[in-house]
Amino acid sequence: MARGRFITFEGGEGAGKSTQVQRLAARLKAGGREVVTTREPGGSPGAESIRDLVLRGSADRWSPVTETLLMYAARRDHIERVIAPALARGAWVICDRFADSTRAYQGGAGDVDAGLITALETHILDGVHPNLTLVFDLPVDVGLERAHVRAGAEMRFESKGAAFHERLRKAFLAIAAREPDRCAVIDATGAMDAVEAAVWAAVAGRLAVHG
Repeated sequence: MARGRFITFEGGEGAGKSTQVQRLAARLKAGGREVVTTREPGGSPGAESIRDLVLRGSADRWSPVTETLLMYAARRDHIERVIAPALARGAWVICDRFADSTRAYQGGAGDVDAGLITALETHILDGVHPNLTLVFDLPVDVGLERAHVRAGAEMRFESKGAAFHERLRKAFLAIAAREPDRCAVIDATGAMDAVEAAVWAAVAGRLAVHG
């Protein structure tokens, strides 16, 4: 059986990724494909437990280095139990955040040494890398306003302030610029249908998908 495809959605807070993950999944499923939708941090029972630790509480609950280690503990369990088995059986996996979020949140915005993150990627990802990454981009003030409208218990990163989120946006765009073959930047300021069309255009064009 052919190995599946791995698509990740990245970007700052309030970008609308979760909605577009579900829309893309529905379109791919309509073409007869097995599709697994998942998220990070989380995606497996163990990783969801770590999610509660990372996303709740005060902004200074964890240092950026500790966040990095927690994220990679969750990511390893997620890969072992969900992502790798699905890809091995030929499924399409769509993940709301993956390794680029650690590069951007803890690395670019949190100043964690890039060497530490690279070492963790090498040893923990075990060759699991996205075929396509969609980087949702929008102004920080717009994203934070949207995020606070849907405010819940998981608001730890939203509370880090505008300067943090400006660094975060720049970090995501820098990743996309460094890896243009893997990454496509999506303008997330438009209406949901327009964003969906841009997502589909990137998926169809980059991965030769029809239907």
